[in-house]
Amino acid sequence: MTQTSLMSDSITAIQLLTTLEQAILPLYEQGIQSKAQAPKLVLAYSGGVDSEVLAFGLSAFAQKHPHIACLLIHVHHGLSPNANTWVDHCISRANYYQLPVQIERVNVNKGPRESLEAKARDARYQAFERYLNPGDILLTAHHQDDQLETLLLALKRGQGPKGLGAMAPMQSYKQSWLVRPLLSISRPQIEQFAAQYGVNHIEDESNQDDSYDRNFLRLEIIPRLKQRWPSIATTAARSAALCAEQQQVIDDEVSNRLPHWLTLPMDIDGLVTESSGFKLAELNQLSPAWQALLFRGYLQHCSVSLPSQSQLQQILSQLLDAKDDANVAIQWGDYQVKRFANRAYVLTNLALAPLDATRLQNDIRALFAGELNQANGKVGQQTVSLQIQSRKAEFAQQEGSVSTTPLLALPATHVQVTIKYGAAGSIKCQPQFATSQRTKPRELKKLWQECQIPPWRRQQIPLIFYDDILVAAIGLWIDKRYIAHAGQPGLSLPLLTKR
Repeated sequence: MTQTSLMSDSITAIQLLTTLEQAILPLYEQGIQSKAQAPKLVLAYSGGVDSEVLAFGLSAFAQKHPHIACLLIHVHHGLSPNANTWVDHCISRANYYQLPVQIERVNVNKGPRESLEAKARDARYQAFERYLNPGDILLTAHHQDDQLETLLLALKRGQGPKGLGAMAPMQSYKQSWLVRPLLSISRPQIEQFAAQYGVNHIEDESNQDDSYDRNFLRLEIIPRLKQRWPSIATTAARSAALCAEQQQVIDDEVSNRLPHWLTLPMDIDGLVTESSGFKLAELNQLSPAWQALLFRGYLQHCSVSLPSQSQLQQILSQLLDAKDDANVAIQWGDYQVKRFANRAYVLTNLALAPLDATRLQNDIRALFAGELNQANGKVGQQTVSLQIQSRKAEFAQQEGSVSTTPLLALPATHVQVTIKYGAAGSIKCQPQFATSQRTKPRELKKLWQECQIPPWRRQQIPLIFYDDILVAAIGLWIDKRYIAHAGQPGLSLPLLTKR
């Protein structure tokens, strides 16, 4: 994105408007070409001097481009005794700018060892997301000095090129865009603009609390750096841009290589219960740097929060060095990495939690009673739709041949239907799979292995029992002895197995 160079001692309202147009209009034009609904602009509006100057510029933008919808969003955290006064200020100023404003009240609950700054930021962005449609443009008032703070914090945390790339002028955000049009403007320029044009703004008293890392840098460190090197914010921004450029090259190369290392449910070696896995075979032949880059790419592919560098090294070490039959389970935050059949899988703790069969059991009983038309069962990360149908063709009996999807025969009126998650491995079943069937019963523990169901999912596959008899594993098989005959109604259980 090309932006007007604003390195002069002061900026004018015309320059500010031009900067906004250069940042916004290309994305807006792109949005109206690809979306039925025209994108709108959403400004993260705190009422501080930075966002107030941006609101001032947005007001001029809206007058020049009245067909583009704009919205100011002010988040009331309730963390300051002046929060209600700030709300009044923002409503008053929004009326002055002739821009609509929305006040969002949020609760910030900080747990032990959690940053209040981070929790408040998360709450703000969650509030903004409620107003963002696909293609919309979220504007924030981050400026050049904020970029320097971000870069210094990244150095403090020991981050690599991605962190040192700091903030981008424009980036995709969810299904929308996040744009920082003031990123080439310094804090003194913004303050001078506010004074020159009489831009009224609030002062957050927490900005003087140097117990917060950003405030410490802003109040104590950056002024001394600027005193020694007046152009440090500019040169640091250049370094951040170079780091971001190098990171983009790395990301592009990872994207090119990653598909070779992924396994998906439809693949021959894929698991029907998981969305994607990461192949470990031959990974130890790569350099440690590429091992980390590719596995980090897999985690990003799965949209999970990344572990620290030391955690990532520990994860890779355990995945690659553990014995083949080792039960590898590595946890960080809300996630776990597990290994099965020489592949790694990342899962949320929630996805691994024990399941309650009550609702699905009631739904299936209602299907059998004709009180419900459809129910849904989960097979790992996939959903299977269940409904009563009639068999229209005879089921082929020979091994390896299926003429139509089998249906589970309806139970007799006196039979008790039960759904269970998990059962004794010694229980036997004679399964009909999607494309093949067994001529003899086989133990459940052997069927789990045959269907390549990883250990962490075996207590999550819904099993249907007629009295004490296992008649089906939803999504995997139906016992051949309980398949509905041609012309008879039965329960449709789409089979995901590759057999």
